[in-house]
Formats: sequence, structure tokens, C-alpha cells
Amino acid sequence: MKIFLIGYMGCGKSTKAKQLAHRLNCPVIDLDAEIVAKTGKTIAEYFAEFGESGFRDYESEMLKTFDYPEHCVIATGGGLPCFFDNMDWMNANGETVYLEMEPAALVSRLHNRQKRPLIKDLDDDQLLEFIKVKLQERAPFYTKAKIIVDAFDLDGEKLEQAIKSEG
Repeated sequence: MKIFLIGYMGCGKSTKAKQLAHRLNCPVIDLDAEIVAKTGKTIAEYFAEFGESGFRDYESEMLKTFDYPEHCVIATGGGLPCFFDNMDWMNANGETVYLEMEPAALVSRLHNRQKRPLIKDLDDDQLLEFIKVKLQERAPFYTKAKIIVDAFDLDGEKLEQAIKSEG
């Protein structure tokens, strides 16, 4: 089974993917890390060179053409579910889990903003407002996930239990 973790930046997708993959004894795929490895550019550099639309095109292509192992946990980029038919594709090709988190909790977790192109110039108050707006925009996509879990204080064991109870 392929398990796609989705959610806003800072909700813990990469960390939880590693924890869950360890518990399930399967590989973890971090799509952002795969993009960096394949292009030789950081996400911020790719954004700077090709813009958000260029990045979203490449990200969607990577999602749909990556050679996934039969069983794996995939950490996606925060915006990936919200473009093209990416969310429908993930739902058709695996289990989708939305790691939901309150805006204030996300702000407290997003310290190193320089590597995150969409928020690199925002202070905490601006970031809080930005996140509130973005979460509202993204809710129709994120809530298409088959499983929605509160990501605050979530560990690999609780995540595994949530997936098994829904499956």
C-alpha cells in the first residue's frame, strides 16, 4: 500500500513519514527531496528560476511518474494536493492522510523560513494571516483525503493506528 501524507508546510509530513515507514517496515519517499536530487536545485532555487507554476508542473510530473515501491510512505509538498488533479490521482493510487494542524501551531513550527519561498519574507503576524488564508483556500483539496488526523502531538504509533482504524 502507498500512503501519501499531505498537509500544510510545517505540519510534520517528512518527520511523520519517516516514523510511519519505520513502524511499517517500508521505504519512505520525500517528494521534495526527490525533486532536489533530480534537479540539483533546492526548492527555493527551482521556484526562483522557474516560478511557482514551473515548480507545480514539475512537482505534479514527479508525483505521477515516480517509480514507487509497492509499499511505501510518501511525504508530499504542502501545495501538491491543490494543483491539477494531484489529489484525485493520490486517492486513486493509495491512501491519503491529511495531517491537520491549527494555524498558530504551524507558525510556531516554521522557524527557518528562508528555505520556504512562499513565506521567506513574513514575520509571525503576517505568517499567521497568510496561513489562515492558505488553509481556507486549500481546505477543499486537503479534506478530500481518505483519513484526516490532528497532527498536533502526533507520533508514528498514533498515525499508524489512525490509518489501520480507517482501513
